Amino acid sequence: MITKFSIDQITSFIGAYNVVGNKDCFITNARNISEAKKNSLVWISPVKLNKQALLDQTKGTVIICDRSIDTTNLKKSKCCIIVDDPKLEFLRIVNGLFVPKTEPYIHPAAIIDADAKIGLHVYIGPYTVIGKSIIGNNTIIESNCRIHDNVIVGNNVNIQSGVVIGAAGFGYSRKPNGVSERFPHIGGVVIEDHVDIGANTCIDKGSLGNTWIKKGVKIDNLVHIAHNVIIEEDAFIIAHAMIGGSTTIGEKVWIAPTAALRDNIFIGKNVIVGLGAVVTKSIPDDEVWMGNPAKKFERK
Repeated sequence: MITKFSIDQITSFIGAYNVVGNKDCFITNARNISEAKKNSLVWISPVKLNKQALLDQTKGTVIICDRSIDTTNLKKSKCCIIVDDPKLEFLRIVNGLFVPKTEPYIHPAAIIDADAKIGLHVYIGPYTVIGKSIIGNNTIIESNCRIHDNVIVGNNVNIQSGVVIGAAGFGYSRKPNGVSERFPHIGGVVIEDHVDIGANTCIDKGSLGNTWIKKGVKIDNLVHIAHNVIIEEDAFIIAHAMIGGSTTIGEKVWIAPTAALRDNIFIGKNVIVGLGAVVTKSIPDDEVWMGNPAKKFERK
């Protein structure tokens, strides 16, 4: 049976809005605007040069857009929901109506240490192994993850499949004869609330202190975060990035795909590190760095 959602149901997930057009429209699906069909929910970016043509040509029924679009000649079969930030409101609607909700459940194939502390309404997937650690409320840990001892995971954290948290980092000293000895890693990892961690990402435990991921940080797939790294609130670390040991990432930083940051540097708040950049020195607040070795990008 196909579920239909009315305009009232759609707008229940968003902030301020204005409805223009046929208020009796309904949706059954959400699509990219180029792939939309009848009863699709779509959105139009305010920066699109062809946004007016997109509105006129789309087969979608309900369109999330901003006030820069002319809705004077809107087809009678369509409805526009006018908002300040179409992308943000679209994702809120889709999350509310179409994304399946993960119910709290601990799979019988999960292995959990007797001394682990598991919060309320937690999901733990099959073949995940959790050591002597703390897992907060409403947290989702998908299948085949490894959470080692001395890890604290906060509330409302999403950890995708294959993530390893709390393994020993890479640290050695060489003896005079050239033989290496491992530096002890006896610290832990702290993951604060509302953090997302993508599939197959690795976060090493601290050597003596803790590796620390602050509130609201979003980490993509296949990221490596070394021992004693600190990532401040609301930073984004994108796929294949590598953060060297004892480096600090400031608030609201954007680390682009395949960027590599050396150890023991400080990245200021609101910094953007570009695609594939190799960062060998600290970066002040509010700057954009690109290249190999990375240098400040000067806007002309």
